[in-house]
Amino acid sequence: MNHRTIGVGSMIGALFCALLVILSGCDNGQKSPAVSAPAVIPDRSGELLSVAEDADPVLTPPLVLGFSQLGTESDWRLANTESIKEAAKEAGVELRFENAEQSQQKQIAAIRSFIEQKVDVIAIAPVIQSGWEPILKEAKAAGIPVIISDRSIDVADSSLFVTFIGADFYEEGRKAGKYLLDKTRDMTGTIGIAELKGTEGSAPSIERGKGFRDTIEGNSNFVYLESDYADFTFEQGKETMRRFLREKGKEIRVLFAHNDDMALGAIEAIEEYGLRPGKDIVIISVDGTRRALEKLAEGKINLVVECNPLLGPNLIQAATEIMQGRMLPKRIVPPESVFTEQMAKREAAKRKY
Repeated sequence: MNHRTIGVGSMIGALFCALLVILSGCDNGQKSPAVSAPAVIPDRSGELLSVAEDADPVLTPPLVLGFSQLGTESDWRLANTESIKEAAKEAGVELRFENAEQSQQKQIAAIRSFIEQKVDVIAIAPVIQSGWEPILKEAKAAGIPVIISDRSIDVADSSLFVTFIGADFYEEGRKAGKYLLDKTRDMTGTIGIAELKGTEGSAPSIERGKGFRDTIEGNSNFVYLESDYADFTFEQGKETMRRFLREKGKEIRVLFAHNDDMALGAIEAIEEYGLRPGKDIVIISVDGTRRALEKLAEGKINLVVECNPLLGPNLIQAATEIMQGRMLPKRIVPPESVFTEQMAKREAAKRKY
C-alpha cells in the first residue's frame, strides 16, 4: 500500500467521524437526549428527507350500510332520503341505497342483495308493517344487524331488528284529535269528517288513524262520512277528495289528511268544488313540509302535526354504535311539535324541506 492510498483512507475516516458528530446532535460537549424524531436519509438529489416510523398505517375500512328506502311518494320522503345521504357522507359511511318504489317485493330483493354483499348493517324504511320475518331471519342468520327506520314493523320476534328509529304515529293522531276537539267545541249539530289515509297496511295510516279516532270517539257530534286510502300522494289526495265531495259535498266539515301531500291535493279539489279550505272545511294534516306550512299561514290548513323526516343523523349514529358493540334502546323517537297558523310563517321560512 502506498502513501497516497493511506492519505485518502485517512481523509474518508475523518469525514465519516465528522458526520457522526453532526448526526449525534452534540452541543457544547453535552450528549443529546434519546431521539424520537423520524430518521433522516439523503435522497438522490442530496437533500435530506424525513421518513416516518409508521410509514404504512393500517386503514380501517368504512362502515357499509345498506338502506332500502320505500319510495319517493312525497316531499317528506325526499327530505328523509336526502338527510340519510348527507349524514352518511359526513360520517364517512359507505351507503348502498335502493329505492323500492312502494314495493315490498323490491325491498325484500334489496335486503337479500345486501346480505349477499355482506354489508355491515342493513336499514329499512318499510312500505307496510307485515311480511318481514322471513327476510329478517335471513339477515340474522348472516350475522347482519338490522335497523328499522321511519315506519314500524309487525314481527313476533323483536330480536330480528336492533332498534326502530321513527315518530310515534299514534301520538300524532292523538295530537290531531285533541286539536279538533278544541276547534269544534262551539260547533253545533253533526260534524261530518272525511279522512285521507296513506298506503294501505302502512304503520302511519294504521296508527295515525287509530290515535285520531281514539281521541275523538267520546264526542257524539262527530260522524265519519268518508275514509279511504290515497297513497300519501298529491294526485291521489286530490282525486280521492274530489270523489268525497261528489258523494257528500257540503256535509264534510272536517278533513284529516294523514300527510301534507294528500292535504295539498285535497285543497285544490275543495277550491274547485267552490268551498273554502280552512274555513268551510277544517283541515288537519301531518308532516310539516314547507308547502303545507305556507298553506297554514294562508289559513287554508288549520293545523299541521309535525313528523320529522330528518332521521339521517340518528340512523348513522345508531349504525356506528352497533358496530362499536354498544347497546341501543329498542325505540328512538325524534322530537316533534305541532304548528298553528300563528307559528306557520316563522317555521316555513326556516324549513329545509
